[in-house]
Amino acid sequence: MLIKKRPKPHPELKKLDKLVGIWNVTGEVHGQVSFSWMEGGFFLVQYVDLDGAKGLEFIGYDEESGTLRSHYFDNDGKVLEYTYIVNETEHIVTIDMPGIKGEFNGKYSTNGNRITGNWHWQQDGEDMGYNATLTRINLS
Repeated sequence: MLIKKRPKPHPELKKLDKLVGIWNVTGEVHGQVSFSWMEGGFFLVQYVDLDGAKGLEFIGYDEESGTLRSHYFDNDGKVLEYTYIVNETEHIVTIDMPGIKGEFNGKYSTNGNRITGNWHWQQDGEDMGYNATLTRINLS
């Protein structure tokens, strides 16, 4: 019998640990998002419910680009791709797809339980965006 060595998640994924939990979203949008690790630790899963917009996102490490990348599926049938930069103080999410380009630029509070920032994007030539604060209410 041949025992196959199981792959291990890329160390860059550890940066996403700080997102695990349930977060209230306030500001110009309202709702809740939650993050939890999929079994195996290769993907962080985000559940989104913001002002009736619902979605599911899988965030993982993309070997080809060397970045944290995601695929987001929403209740309108759209599939969006994002790139994440997460460090001690910054939470940056970018999108660069045909017809839509933009960025969420957020900052973590000292204790890491609050992210304050804004989304700004251009969709089909129109400027759009909103300010938001995410406050962790529960560690999952």
